[in-house]
Amino acid sequence: MLAYRGKPHVGGQGVYVREMSKALTELGHRVEVFGGQPYPDLDPRVPLHRLRSLDIYNDHFPGRMPAFWEMEDLADVVEVASFSTGNFSEPLAFSIRAYRALAARRGDFDLVIDNGCLGYGDLAIQRRLGLPVLGVIHHPITVDRRLEIDNARTAFERLGKRRWYAFTRMQTRVCGHIDRFVTVSDSSRRDIAADHRVDIARVHVVPIGIDTEVFAPRPDIERVPGRIVSTASADVPLKGQKFLLEALAKVRRDHPEVHLELIGRQREGSSTADVLRQLDLGDVVRFNTGISYDALVELLASATVAIVPSLYEGFSIPAIEALSCGVPLIATTGGALPEVAGPHQETCLAVPPGDADALAAAIGFALDNPDVRNRIGSAGRARVIEKWSWRESGIKTAEHCRALLAEWTRKNRRRC
Repeated sequence: MLAYRGKPHVGGQGVYVREMSKALTELGHRVEVFGGQPYPDLDPRVPLHRLRSLDIYNDHFPGRMPAFWEMEDLADVVEVASFSTGNFSEPLAFSIRAYRALAARRGDFDLVIDNGCLGYGDLAIQRRLGLPVLGVIHHPITVDRRLEIDNARTAFERLGKRRWYAFTRMQTRVCGHIDRFVTVSDSSRRDIAADHRVDIARVHVVPIGIDTEVFAPRPDIERVPGRIVSTASADVPLKGQKFLLEALAKVRRDHPEVHLELIGRQREGSSTADVLRQLDLGDVVRFNTGISYDALVELLASATVAIVPSLYEGFSIPAIEALSCGVPLIATTGGALPEVAGPHQETCLAVPPGDADALAAAIGFALDNPDVRNRIGSAGRARVIEKWSWRESGIKTAEHCRALLAEWTRKNRRRC
């Protein structure tokens, strides 16, 4: 498995790599992960090969320019050159490093699962090493690109976003040479086919799972009146944090006890920081950075309601984490969220994306109706237990690995 970045507890990439590699291992497959920074946390049975990078986008000094003495090989030169043009340089540079690492292990593997990188190195892995690549796309980053450009505050910022997302053109070209993909929802399947211009028959849905024993209700923890929990894994328009903060400001007029616990890091100068200052919400919004899974479950258990305000999601791990913990969930209808959160007023409260007034109304309704909160919280937990497990995801992913290997063998025989 290739994981060009695998942040352990924030966002879906690190969670997917850890849980899918574990599930496949438990099914009897031999799995090794080749990961880039930030490195994923894996099950002890799964070897992790740490592929060094220049770590340009680290948490402490993101966007730093590496010194010339740090560049040791071609991948480093490519990473700096791409970064210097304003492009997100990690996918291309990582794919080159992954190709070189696998070339040194020629003959050790049957197949490569690429978790969202889709760099030119994937083509070298297929053509030079003869290894088929199963592409895993949670959602096409082209969606992020459109939303970020549409929400840019200035023409200069819009130009910067176009340059940053230039790597998506590489991903589209690489997708044209990959025979099989898996994704997490029907919504993502349609968007991948349209945006990356691939035959939709090559894209297959394998929903991801959750550990329902870890993410479980905690009746020993009392819910804090007015506490809202949400995830701020990335300060981008796609995640809809602006609309959540605007809704919070509206709700405070009738519910002064309301406050927001955000899972993630606050970045100075970000759009979220700007909105916090404009709405004077600094005293009711707290960021929780680098917390463990136990701490996350405890925080969810203390919440009156959890919110996923995204304009678009290819799946949404934060949504199923909240559902699994029995927390009443408010979610937008952006992207695949209706597939995840379920019907309005049955397993969640659903609102249109990008509508702060509708979100504020849903929060107020939830705060005023504890019986509704209890009912949809219990129903949400039952929905997760019924629909999602990592074991089932691993079984289906292994089936697609076998199908891809069979297709690859047939294609190579025809060439011979």
